[in-house]
Parts: sequence; structure tokens; C-alpha cells
Amino acid sequence: MSDAAVPSAGPIVVAAVCFRDEAGRVLAVRKQGTDAFMLPGGKLEPGESAAAAAIREVREEIGLHVDHVEPLGHWVAVAANEPGMRVESSVFTAALPGEPVAAAEIAELRWLDPVAVAAGEVEVPLAPLLRDHVLPALGHGPTRRIAVVGIGADGWSGVADPQQGLVMDADVLLGGARHLDLVPVVDGQVRRAWPTPLREGLLTLLEEYADRSVVALASGDPLVSGIGTTLVDLLGRDAVELHPGLSSVALAWARMGWPSESVTVVTLVGRDPQALLRFLAPGHRVLVLSSDATTPPVVAALLVGAGYGATRMTALGDLGAAHESRVERLARSWPDGPSAGVSALHVLALDLDGPVVGSWAAGLPDDVFEHDGQLTKRDLRASALARLRPQPGQLLWDVGAGAGSVGIEWALAHPTCRAVAVEQDPERAARVARNAARLGVPGVEVVTGAAPGTLLGLARPDAIFIGGGATRAGVVDACRAELAPGGRLVVHGVTIETETLLAQLHAELGGELTRISVEHAEPIGTFTGWTPGRAVTQWAWTA
Repeated sequence: MSDAAVPSAGPIVVAAVCFRDEAGRVLAVRKQGTDAFMLPGGKLEPGESAAAAAIREVREEIGLHVDHVEPLGHWVAVAANEPGMRVESSVFTAALPGEPVAAAEIAELRWLDPVAVAAGEVEVPLAPLLRDHVLPALGHGPTRRIAVVGIGADGWSGVADPQQGLVMDADVLLGGARHLDLVPVVDGQVRRAWPTPLREGLLTLLEEYADRSVVALASGDPLVSGIGTTLVDLLGRDAVELHPGLSSVALAWARMGWPSESVTVVTLVGRDPQALLRFLAPGHRVLVLSSDATTPPVVAALLVGAGYGATRMTALGDLGAAHESRVERLARSWPDGPSAGVSALHVLALDLDGPVVGSWAAGLPDDVFEHDGQLTKRDLRASALARLRPQPGQLLWDVGAGAGSVGIEWALAHPTCRAVAVEQDPERAARVARNAARLGVPGVEVVTGAAPGTLLGLARPDAIFIGGGATRAGVVDACRAELAPGGRLVVHGVTIETETLLAQLHAELGGELTRISVEHAEPIGTFTGWTPGRAVTQWAWTA
């Protein structure tokens, strides 16, 4: 019951600078072999901040030496010169330090009067980023908006009159084929189904109708795992006008009699079903947004495999429609194939019944990880994660990942935490992927190769753990260079060589240097004694 898109390849990440002269005109450039005018700027180099890239690009492209830039905005738009691609740009302003000169790949400079552009008096083609985002942000021209109207399983009759008017008056109506079929025919109205893949084609589709009013249809609440989330992400919140209907999640709460604060909502639309495993806990309640009628048997098999076969599963179909349906079974009794009476449009309610299999704190037992001995042990892992401080939405690099335990527990800290595990041994890298999937975080990215070379091109991290290979030339320096202010770095060492390196880093840069020794009680003949593990030196540093 969702419009959510399958995650796809990211946009081209760039930075640009908006210069204005004394008359208020905006400097635009045209690159060789292209037609559209845009702001001077370009792609970020590995490890480079957006501001640094912007300063470098204007020096290379137009010969201006700028010391300081101020942020103007951050937008996503159709790429002007790369067909089918989108560009994500950090745009800055800066004082004009001199006379710009076309250099490098720049074929032409032009000063644009934004008032004339807004009035339609300028005929030169402009890049979508400049036309639809930058000039409106400067107060010239309207921000392009798209209205999103939620429509439930009860169909057109359940849409309020004002929203019906929006839909009927639109020049262009977008939506899934099912939604479009629910709306009465309007003479002359263009109707388009969502492109596939969605994110890659959406901006191009909107660009096609840039001069017309556009309305999109969504399932219920557009921001509940819906198209509204995708549009806001691509266009920015000011460009999307949301008119939610009653969400399937709210209806499911009501049908089950479950208070919203007692329930976790998980979407499996376009996602690996194993992501559900992270939410398993005795007595916990979960609402699953299903892809279709094939989702329940997959979920049932996962639950049974994790010892949760006694979980009661309730498929709530066509919520809000006159023909609502409800099918209940225990997970262990759910049929393998499609189930009779389960609608393709349903929410799956899970009343979980099973053992403790995970943890809401760092330090899972070592034996939950498949490993060959290359594993950051439980107590040391908990110590490292306490200093790495996982935050929602942030990214960790787990360098020298071994079994991947640190990156996996980082990802388990919050559903939006992301991790990249870097491991040079292919067999271990495959093991990391297996561990991540089995423990409910199949989204952990595994990169096979040796640092620091393998780190080039990875998304910039908020925290880095180096569990192995710290003494390899350039590894620590490359990792430190990637951290933005406030980023956290934790390095473990068990050898004298690594310990010496960490002591030097602590002396030069500060941070926290700790030596951790852990002993476990084990049999000694008929008695019990302490068996020490290898002492580990830990250096924690904040950029």
C-alpha cells in the first residue's frame, strides 16, 4: 500500500557559486559542446568539501580567486548536460573579486538580468538548477510546485471536494495506473504513469511539463512510505504541496486497536525483507507495508527461521474500502504460496512472539557473528561504538571490517544509520554481507579492497572505525582527511607497531587513548580462573 521507490544510484554531486554584479545581474557560464547556461562550478573531488570544490572550480573555470563563500541553498534538479541524470548541488554566494574570464572547459560567459529572466524576456536556455531553484531563491520567478493528493482504497468518493478540484483542474495528472483509473476522465488532461525506475525518470518527466500545472496522486498519506517522500527529497519541501488522505497505517492501528506509540512501522516495498529481522523482540508490535500478496509467506518464513513461529500475523486488505478484508494466522501456519483472501493491497500486522535475538544496546554476543577469528570482540566493540556515537542518518566506514561486527551494530543502532564495510579479503567480505543480512541490516554496503585506495569515491563518513590495517601507509591520514568537523574516528591496535602509532597520534592530535584488557572466567582443572584476552589499544579522536 505504498508508492515508495526502490533506492537507486545517487545524483551527480556538485558545488557552484552565484556571483552578482553591481546591477544585480547573475553570472552564468556555458560549457564547450553544450547549450544551457549555468552557474560556474563542478564536481567534488574525493575528500573535498562542497565549499572547497566551489572555490576551486571558479578559479579553474573563470579565473576568480575567492577566499570565502556563503551558502545559498542545496537543491536537486535535472542535469543539464548528462541525459537521464540528476544533479545535487550545494550553491554558494561570494563577493565578486574581479573580472571573470572564460577558461578550461568554459566556452562563454553571460551576465543575466534575473528580472528579465522571470519576465520571459531572456531566450537563452538555462540549466534547470539555475532556472527553477537559484533564481527563485534570489526572489526572481516562482518556485515550481507540484501538488500531491492522497487517495485511499475507497477511491474517488473519499477525496475531499477541494482536492478533487485540484485534480480535475490540473493540466497534467501523475500517478500509478491504479490511481489514475480511479479519477473521472477530464478532456485535454495529460495523464502519465510513474516512470521506471522512478527516481531517475521523475525529474525528466517533470521537466517535460515545466510550464504546466502538475498534480500527483498518492496512496493515503503521501509521506508514509509514499511518493511525497521521494518528491520532497528530489525537489525540496517548498516545491511540494501535500494534501494527505487517511493513511493505511492509521487505519491499521485502528483496526488492530494498537496505540501508535506501541508500534513500529516497517516498509518492505522495494526492500530486502531481511530488514524486518532487526525489529524482532518479544511482545513487540510491527506494521509491515507489504509489496503485494507475496510478502506474507516471505515474512512468515523469516519469523519461523528466527524462532518467532508463534507470532500472530494479520493481513489487513483494502483498508478504507467497502470490501476490506482480514486474514489471521500464526507465522508457522502461514502457507508457502499466495494466501487465499489476502489482497495485494494490504498492511501486515505482527504481534511478535519469540525469544530475545538482538539488543537495543551495543555488544551483541560474539557467537551471533559468523567469523574466522577476525572479529572485534563484544566488550571492545561496545567500547568502540560508545565512542563512535551512532546518530540517525549518519554514515560509518568500518575499515578492515573482518566479520563486520562494528559496522553491523552501528547500522542496528537506528533504521537510518548507514555503514560501509571495507575488507580486502574476498571471503571475509562475503561473510560480512551474510552477517549483515542475517542480523537484519542487509543495507550495509560491502566494499572489497584494501585501504586507502578503496576509500576513494565512497560517500563522506560521519564516523570511521579502523579495526585492522592502521599501520598501512596512508590509511589513518586518508580517514582523518575525510572526516568533517565533529566526525569521530576510533582505531584499535593489538600489535606493538600499531600501539606505537596510536601513541604518536595521541601526542600530536590529542583525543582519548585507552588500553583495554578483558579476562573471562574459564575452567582450570577442577577450579575456575581468569583467562586474559589480548590487550587492545584504542585511540578515539574527534575532528
